[in-house]
Amino acid sequence: MTMPDIRALVPHSGAMVLLDRVLSADDENLCAEVRIRADSVFCDGEAVGAWVGVEYMAQAIAAHAGWLALRRDEPVKIGFLLGARRYEASRAHFSVGSVLHVHAHRVLQGDNGLGAFECRIDDGGAAPVTLATATVTVFQPDNVNQFLQGGSVV
Repeated sequence: MTMPDIRALVPHSGAMVLLDRVLSADDENLCAEVRIRADSVFCDGEAVGAWVGVEYMAQAIAAHAGWLALRRDEPVKIGFLLGARRYEASRAHFSVGSVLHVHAHRVLQGDNGLGAFECRIDDGGAAPVTLATATVTVFQPDNVNQFLQGGSVV
């Protein structure tokens, strides 16, 4: 199955789309790829700090929500990163030239828009090595404008 362009799945634009492409997706999972380049956002010319891994994970979750929305013939909606628990990285940075696979597995999705995902970043090699892990919580309100104006969202 051919995956849609990542830009069709996330509500980001331009350089803030940090992921390069979706490798696979199903109802509960998504795997995306990011190649670290010298001109990547947050790169100092040699590496991207491992702390950016949380945003890679959040964008993989957003891509999963976008993929599901497109399958239902619905528009891609804005969501919010609420937090990451137990983010652990085995290195301080991702070097230029690295190819990362960002995995998001949905473990909880409430009717109120709250969700939780187990995420990991692998090195993308033939025998993948896990570089970072976290549990990421997100929120996608039905009506983002009402939510941002402080109105009721449920």
